[in-house]
Amino acid sequence: MVAGDAAAAGSPGPTVVPGARGRGAAGPGVSGPGAVVLAATPIGNPGDASARLRELLTSADVVAAEDTRRLHRLCAALGVRPGGVVVSLHEHNERSRADQLVARAAAGETVLVVSDAGMPTVSDPGYRVVTAAVRAGVEVTAVPGPSAVLTALAVSGLPTDRFCFEGFPPRRPGERDRTLAGLAAEQRTLVFFESPRRTAATLAALADAFGPDRPAALCRELTKTHEQVLRAPLGELAATAALTPVLGEVVLVVAGASAAPAATAAEAAADPAGLAAAVAAQVAAGADRRTALREVVQRTGVSRRTVYDAVVAARHASD
Repeated sequence: MVAGDAAAAGSPGPTVVPGARGRGAAGPGVSGPGAVVLAATPIGNPGDASARLRELLTSADVVAAEDTRRLHRLCAALGVRPGGVVVSLHEHNERSRADQLVARAAAGETVLVVSDAGMPTVSDPGYRVVTAAVRAGVEVTAVPGPSAVLTALAVSGLPTDRFCFEGFPPRRPGERDRTLAGLAAEQRTLVFFESPRRTAATLAALADAFGPDRPAALCRELTKTHEQVLRAPLGELAATAALTPVLGEVVLVVAGASAAPAATAAEAAADPAGLAAAVAAQVAAGADRRTALREVVQRTGVSRRTVYDAVVAARHASD
């Protein structure tokens, strides 16, 4: 893109990458001299890096990286060198570092935030920086790019029109099982991240919670040399993972629940204990009671009053 006055005059003018505002650069929609820029990095293949990411790595005043060693390896693969200060930004220091980074952006610097793979803030550091910048009135913009969530969803062969991303399931078995129980009736396609070490156990838990016949896809090493996508019912995937160690970065995609038949709502209304248990599962998974009630109402089609009465009755029965 060519800067405004130079383009109008017909002269070459400097090339400007939107979002690269450090070192005197300017871009469209700038509310101030500095900004926080979230940039997606390759999820496996360095060739997927965008031209804007390459430019920002060299022009940003500050590069905040989840792992500075991985950042330098990426830069080496791309043939670029960070032009500004490189600092770490991970789950253990983001709370204390967010205000420092925002202060630098407020002072006119371009602060580039990158994670190890994909878009920052999505199961990766960056969220606290964004909220701090919003509170301070500092511009936040993004450089889109590779996404493990969307890549896995696209190749899974499962419905893509409606989906939800659930991040990493809880590590503790009890908490994980309660969370999955609360998602069993979800009709949208579900996407999970998981550690390869826990993939077999999580697939077994998903098969228990959703049923062994629920269609799913195990996606590993996406965009890398050994990319693999296994499409099968949850029970089969769980059995395969139990026999063969799962290696590499893993994304699990699971089909949503089938639409409940019309009789299901009436059956649920006739079973207050089931409604109360569904609300309790949502609360155990971390939802507040109001949100849990709303979720159960939406999933069952039963009136809010009926669900509320079922919860009250269960509470009195336990007293």
